[in-house]
Amino acid sequence: MNKTWHSVIRHTLMIVFSAIMVYPLVWWVGASLKSNEELGSPGIFPSIPKWSNFTDGWNSVPGHSFTDFYLNTFGLEAMVLLATLLSTTLVAFGFARLDFPLKKFWFSILMMTLMMPGQVLIIPQYAMFHQLGWVNTYLPFVIPHLVAAGTGGTFFVFLLIQFIRGIPKDLDESAKIDGCSWFGIYWRVVMPLTKPAIVSVLIFCFLWNWDDFLGHLLYLNSVDKYTVGLALRMINDAQSAQQWGQLLAMSLVSIMPATIVFMFLQRYFVEGIATTGIKG
Repeated sequence: MNKTWHSVIRHTLMIVFSAIMVYPLVWWVGASLKSNEELGSPGIFPSIPKWSNFTDGWNSVPGHSFTDFYLNTFGLEAMVLLATLLSTTLVAFGFARLDFPLKKFWFSILMMTLMMPGQVLIIPQYAMFHQLGWVNTYLPFVIPHLVAAGTGGTFFVFLLIQFIRGIPKDLDESAKIDGCSWFGIYWRVVMPLTKPAIVSVLIFCFLWNWDDFLGHLLYLNSVDKYTVGLALRMINDAQSAQQWGQLLAMSLVSIMPATIVFMFLQRYFVEGIATTGIKG
């Protein structure tokens, strides 16, 4: 009986706290279907759903639709993810498996960059990219990731280093006996075994760059290059009479890609985080 009551109490508390956490999302869905006049009503869902908020919001930016902004965002994400995958795995493999002069010193420098607030780099980075003529292009987002220096780059390298250290070095020796080079060991031995950690890195990178409103605001000036986050701001600025239902509807649509990515890849994400640092 005691176990039964403990189970009932535990599940009741879980249901209550889950409902508290889910309520804002449910309210968000209901508000996206309301008109401005009905938005202040106490009910969660409208009496008559206004589905036109989604269609009108999709085409609310003059001369453009959210299709253009989604294509821009997904194209940028693809370049950033590819650059991150190439750079972070190579750097992590080098620190985890290779011996080179001042290895510990450079690893310490790498770890020190984790302690540096990103805000102190905004002005010097902008000045440098402006001198290079990269403002209003996607290069300020892609090139830093190509050298493992983009958003979260150091953290990604550290995560992969810890995971690779858990892979037995006997596999490297066996590959060397078979005539495999260091690059062959990286590509054919380490990379396949590092898949859970790589998926975790790509999920983090996707989410952080999808939400990087400040970076996109700083470097992108042309509406033709705007991402989804900047397009949402234009809905807020372009209309004198703010249509809150359209803004909430497009905000709801904007989180769907990140939600879908996490839902389909969460198994690899949890596995990569849980096994990082465990010695094989």
